[in-house]
Amino acid sequence: MRRSEAFLATSKEAPDAGTDVVALMRRAGLIREFGSGLHGFLPTGERVRRKVTERVETAMDDCGAQQVSLPALQYSDVWETSGRWANFEDEMFTLENRDGQAMCLAPSHEEGVVHLLDGLVRSHGDLPCLVYQVTEKYRDDHARNGLLRCKAFTMKDAYSVHADAASLDRTYDRIRAAYLDTFDDLGLDVAVVAADNEVMGGHASEEFVAPVADGSDDLVYCTSEGCRFGRTDESAEFDEFARGGDCPDCGGHLAASEGVEVGHVFKLGTRYAEALEFTVDRPDGNRIRPTMGSYGIGVTRTLQTLLQQARERAGATGDGDSESGGDSDGDGVTGCRWPVTDWGTVAPYRAAIVPLDYENEYRAIADDLYAACGREDTLLFDDPDQSIGERFAECDLLGVPAVVVLGNHYSETGEVEVEYADGTTEFVDATAVAEAVTAAVPGEGTVAVPEEGTEFGGGTDC
Repeated sequence: MRRSEAFLATSKEAPDAGTDVVALMRRAGLIREFGSGLHGFLPTGERVRRKVTERVETAMDDCGAQQVSLPALQYSDVWETSGRWANFEDEMFTLENRDGQAMCLAPSHEEGVVHLLDGLVRSHGDLPCLVYQVTEKYRDDHARNGLLRCKAFTMKDAYSVHADAASLDRTYDRIRAAYLDTFDDLGLDVAVVAADNEVMGGHASEEFVAPVADGSDDLVYCTSEGCRFGRTDESAEFDEFARGGDCPDCGGHLAASEGVEVGHVFKLGTRYAEALEFTVDRPDGNRIRPTMGSYGIGVTRTLQTLLQQARERAGATGDGDSESGGDSDGDGVTGCRWPVTDWGTVAPYRAAIVPLDYENEYRAIADDLYAACGREDTLLFDDPDQSIGERFAECDLLGVPAVVVLGNHYSETGEVEVEYADGTTEFVDATAVAEAVTAAVPGEGTVAVPEEGTEFGGGTDC
């Protein structure tokens, strides 16, 4: 993307947004608030959200799940039949249509997926069945901390249907492992916490909770690499582990922090099949109630948690004055930071080309580097109205992991300077820049965009 053509809604002004991370997301032009608990995504933020979404979708596809779409607007009858109309009413947006019929914006889709499959999944031969969607969810929650507590948010929710508990256990374990792989690829540290099923029903569930300085729950977790042990303050064992000691799973060190729930998996059993009279045929001709599972990842919540955790790793204190937009954080961490893993990065742009001046000799080499690094995920600073200082400041604000600098060093030596978000710098020949950037910042998590010159409305997917 050429900077002269990009709509980057960055700002020098820092909004009063409650926490430094939320203020930074607004200042970096990722999100804009539409009122308490409602946020819109600007182009840069949408790039990040799409990268997170694509990684989650890939994980589900690799598990054999098939994508579906369920309506958010639903009639009350199925919810009344399942018994959740009253249970969810405090957080459910309800309304009446013009005919006086009660309706809601579905906060989850267990009822919806049963309605979708009932009568179409007819026999044991159709099972197991695993479907998922990535869609907006609506809950009348108490809005707090940006994307962590919203009234409208993006979620991946998956549902599995099985002939028996053993089949459910196999799918549950496969998706649980896929979640851990997904969070590892995204660069998010998580603990796995046994949890209550509460309003969802069923008999077992686990939460994936990311340790952060400012979260929604109190968390105790193991710091040993590869160990996922954790307990939140909702656990009866929390106080015992919060006093310190060794991890009961691996003997490692337990640490205390706050945490954010980014994923949740449930064994629902026959709770919804019983309530909604969902049956399938057995080989012997009898009909049974299938057993089900439910699996969720909060996409927008994961996005903010990735940013928050990465900034804390880089040295941001997390307790700076929110009005500074992050400028008061420790160790000079002033802008966004995004994890970089062997999979790639969800940063809005993987690399940026920053010429001292976009003219004469710099222009031609900048264009060559732009093409070599990949136009779809590289930001070329070609706008003559921006100073070199403004270009660097914008790279830092957006958290671009690799910044390719065409300046005096190139004029003197023929080498290009590549500055990385972790503070390291290397000097390489211009022909080797793309290889160096890819080695340091793999490009798997990229977003496809139209070729340069594609006109909007021309029939090309954008």
